[in-house]
Amino acid sequence: MPKVRKKAAAKASISCMGLMVRRGRLLACARGSLCYSACVRSQGIYVEILIEKDMDTVWRLTQAPDLHRRWDLRFSRIEYLPKATATEPQKFLYETRIGFGLAIRGTGESVATRVAPGGDGQTTSSLKFASEDWKSLIQEGAGYWKYVLTDAGLRFFTWYDYRVRFDLLGRMANWVFRPLMGWATAWSFDRLRLWAEDGQTPELSMLFAQIHAVARVAIAAIWIWHGLVPKLIFRQFDEQRMLAEAGLPVSLLPWVGAAEVLLGLTMLIAWRRRAAFPLTMALMALAVVAVAVRSPQYLWGAFTPVTLNLAVIALAAVGWMAAGKMPHAGRCLRRPPKEME
Repeated sequence: MPKVRKKAAAKASISCMGLMVRRGRLLACARGSLCYSACVRSQGIYVEILIEKDMDTVWRLTQAPDLHRRWDLRFSRIEYLPKATATEPQKFLYETRIGFGLAIRGTGESVATRVAPGGDGQTTSSLKFASEDWKSLIQEGAGYWKYVLTDAGLRFFTWYDYRVRFDLLGRMANWVFRPLMGWATAWSFDRLRLWAEDGQTPELSMLFAQIHAVARVAIAAIWIWHGLVPKLIFRQFDEQRMLAEAGLPVSLLPWVGAAEVLLGLTMLIAWRRRAAFPLTMALMALAVVAVAVRSPQYLWGAFTPVTLNLAVIALAAVGWMAAGKMPHAGRCLRRPPKEME
């Protein structure tokens, strides 16, 4: 994500609607009134992204529930409830599908405040949320969205925190759950950015992410299999023969196998690195040329390397193209700028 060029950021005051969030703890407000007292220095989750689009577009995509649920990975359904008056907080129901036909349901309240023309270019949307669903690790929480216009674009950022249930067991589970929530928020923010800036729908972004994942995992499996099974475990005769015909010592076979296993693991570890795909294409093409020059008899064999290598090259090309279109959580800031601390 490009660096935020606007140096002067507003002091972060957060509307939490009936909850005060300080240093990772949730405390009930007196009389249940709206509170503007949470601070981003607490242990909550902070995510920020720069979107090069106008305020109206981003506001529409984030405030309309039917649009919000499409880009936000954390929600499968968001439904606004009727309001008795225009001034009261907007209550809503939310649902998150967790697989196997199960879903977590909860409730929330939000207050969105648009700036008037000629203002300081800042808009805040605050909320509180809770769930009585026994499957939900989150018991209650609060947070905010903030929109800040800058010369470089629109800074869209969030901060939120929550309290877990299940006592000690819940706190232990939260060691894994909290980073996952932070990642899901950041990934969703970049999916929103792609929608706002490029018109790429959230469904298409998800499809690109899935295509990328299939291509990367398949290529990694191929590298690991061909390095591990015929070279390191069984030391297959044809592998040794091809090395000898290439003028290389047979003793190199385990090292070649280890290198291929390492390439496969690198495909998985360096998940965001697109360079792994063209590297795979180049190595596969070189392998076909080497076989054609030194061991041409394998080209017309039952399991010719030509078809395998061409298939892997095509798979790598598909993965490379999809990687350029998929959202990345790494494009977001995960800590507030110094001027907000």
